[in-house]
Amino acid sequence: MSRLLGVIAVLVVGCGQPIEDSGRAGDGATSNRSAPVQVPGQAGGVVVASGESHSLVGRPDGTVWATGANGSGQLGDGTTSNRSVPVRVQGLSGAVSLSGGLFHSLAVRSDGTVWAWGSNSHGQLGDGTTSNSSVPVQVQGLSGMLAVAAGGDYSLALRDDGTVWAWGDNSSGQLGDGTRTDRSVPVQVQGVSGVVAVATGRSYPVALRTDGTVWTWGGGGNRPVQAQVLSGVVAVAAGPDHVLAVRSDGTVWAWGDNTYGQLGNDTGSRNMVQVRGLSGVVSVAAGYGHSLALKNDGTVWALGYNEFGQLGDNTTTNRSVTGQVRVLRGVVAVAAGYAHSLAVLSDGTVWVWGANSNGQLGDLTTADRTLPVRVGTQGLNSVVAVAAGYAHSLAVRSDGTVWASGHNTVYGQLGDGTAKNRLIPVQVQGLSGVVAVAAGERHSLAVRSDGTVWAWGANLSGQLGDGTSWNDRWLPVQVQGLSEVVAVEAGSSHSLAVRSDGTVWAWGANSYGRLGDGTTSERLVPVQVQGLSGVVAVAAGYSHSLAVRSDGTLWAWGYNVYGQLGDGTTSNQLVPVQVLSEVVAVAAGETHSLAVRSDGTVWAWGDNRYGALGDGTTTNVKRLVPMQVQGLSGVVAVAAGYYHSLAMRSDGTLWAWGYNAYGSLGDGSSSPRLVPVQVQGPSGMVFVAAGYAHSLAVRSDNSMWSWGFNIPGQLGEGTSSPRSAPVHVQGPSAEWCPLAGEAMAP
Repeated sequence: MSRLLGVIAVLVVGCGQPIEDSGRAGDGATSNRSAPVQVPGQAGGVVVASGESHSLVGRPDGTVWATGANGSGQLGDGTTSNRSVPVRVQGLSGAVSLSGGLFHSLAVRSDGTVWAWGSNSHGQLGDGTTSNSSVPVQVQGLSGMLAVAAGGDYSLALRDDGTVWAWGDNSSGQLGDGTRTDRSVPVQVQGVSGVVAVATGRSYPVALRTDGTVWTWGGGGNRPVQAQVLSGVVAVAAGPDHVLAVRSDGTVWAWGDNTYGQLGNDTGSRNMVQVRGLSGVVSVAAGYGHSLALKNDGTVWALGYNEFGQLGDNTTTNRSVTGQVRVLRGVVAVAAGYAHSLAVLSDGTVWVWGANSNGQLGDLTTADRTLPVRVGTQGLNSVVAVAAGYAHSLAVRSDGTVWASGHNTVYGQLGDGTAKNRLIPVQVQGLSGVVAVAAGERHSLAVRSDGTVWAWGANLSGQLGDGTSWNDRWLPVQVQGLSEVVAVEAGSSHSLAVRSDGTVWAWGANSYGRLGDGTTSERLVPVQVQGLSGVVAVAAGYSHSLAVRSDGTLWAWGYNVYGQLGDGTTSNQLVPVQVLSEVVAVAAGETHSLAVRSDGTVWAWGDNRYGALGDGTTTNVKRLVPMQVQGLSGVVAVAAGYYHSLAMRSDGTLWAWGYNAYGSLGDGSSSPRLVPVQVQGPSGMVFVAAGYAHSLAVRSDNSMWSWGFNIPGQLGEGTSSPRSAPVHVQGPSAEWCPLAGEAMAP
């Protein structure tokens, strides 16, 4: 398969600023501009560009950041190591235009000079040599430049007088100087003037003139010639072997290679055609075999090659008819690499999707994305603990703050004072010094360093412990009568706390005896669980509860229809009964239970629908006593969702089994697993949690990862699409203008 040898259009938008569409570019002129111009007195906006397998982002402060493939130094960070998170290009400031080629990169500074880095085998860096450079070097002899375009092994620059300059590989005449001689310093392209935009294909550049005509050269022709009878063009883009043009009436025209339907028809014809189904288009971008179109309503449409998800429609199916890129609204610019795509939103955020084998999406992974994910923001870092509710997630940072994402309507379980669902974590208001959290079905709990417990969200049954019921709280309130608490857990509508003296306290709903006080009476404030002392850990299922004592014995009480108490019966228990010994960790799902014993084995009992017990079967719907989970050793922690289970081994790997319709097992599939399978993605995990059908983990670097069900946004990665493999949880605010150099929270 041939490589991408084309420049991707340079895109510039102001962070959080509306897009100027009246022709008033702010440069003192009233004419429309189809190439970037520097606005006097302004630092610039967000600039993005893409090479074959690397991405470039310019920040409003003029610095440039890069991610992805780096074998030739095209990221400009002084190394040749691939990067899956953006790194700063060294020694470059004041950047106003960027472009990425096959293995090299270009930038225009606000002073009109051009800088280049990466591969230089044909002199494409323009510094008079053929030596690669992993840091930017100045292109010789250029000034007054507005824009650049990087081809495979050649480069173009557009000057403010409308002339075009070229250097590098000239084997097909792509430098337009009438020869086939490579150039290591720029030469002027002959026979074309009044140019306002440039793009590069595999071996043919494209230029757009002020009169709306399109000119091409190379590919065997040494001098520019006018493209077929096409006029009124306002924007152009070129992939390796196809060209896109936008006319002033908003229609898109295409010609060249059509192997994957990237021209918008399935005939295979290379002739110029109007792309079907597109109108109101303002800009385009072209990858190896896919095409992107940005419409004036801020939506993005795509067609063509889709093996890696670069069309953003949550499939990997090629298409010759345009389809809308999902998730995105308010887009102001697009770019395309070999098989990945980028978009900039009006709020300045950058989103990416498609191929990611070299980390070019900059999301800290090398997993391909069939739907856009946000990049260019800080991940939620310094995380020390997480908790997963039915459809919301909580994270504690090392500074003692709590952050929440996901479902928040009606009950306020995110604690931000609103009833708005959140796709990216927001800070829980009024809490500091937090050391532990728990998430119930629709309520949340936090323990502060002073031993007090705070609660927010749903309170139908008094599970917030503030002495009331039917009184939901959108902000944290203190649980009454508790001090010296060291741990908390939350069930569907009941809550548990362990005090430093080893006693357990419970409040909220008490049907089936889940509070362990010998009754089934609802409790609006904490009551002590009977008969327990020396407790070091607790877990809360939907309607049952578990506790581990310091002597390693496991105790259970509450609902038991599926045998989730593990006492050999299906009788509910109003007070704790002993189940296992030598237990060091425990977890409770909706109707099943898990325990880790001191020898590192995992034991499971209760409801076995979807294989949640990991015994290789679903034939025994109920296990009334603990059975060992197959194939696991060296386990140090477990977590239980409604019908899925997770285990963390001492080597930092995660293993999962059970229900997987939404990808909650993180193995890249949606198939249920009857025995443990390894969770994909990063290793080095130190904390794990499970919600209804989503999962959370914290790495040793204190980054937070999530996967599974995501409709209200509980994965915290900026979308509401399920993920079948771990993704990095996004930074702390959806409103933060990324790449602006400052976050809204420490």
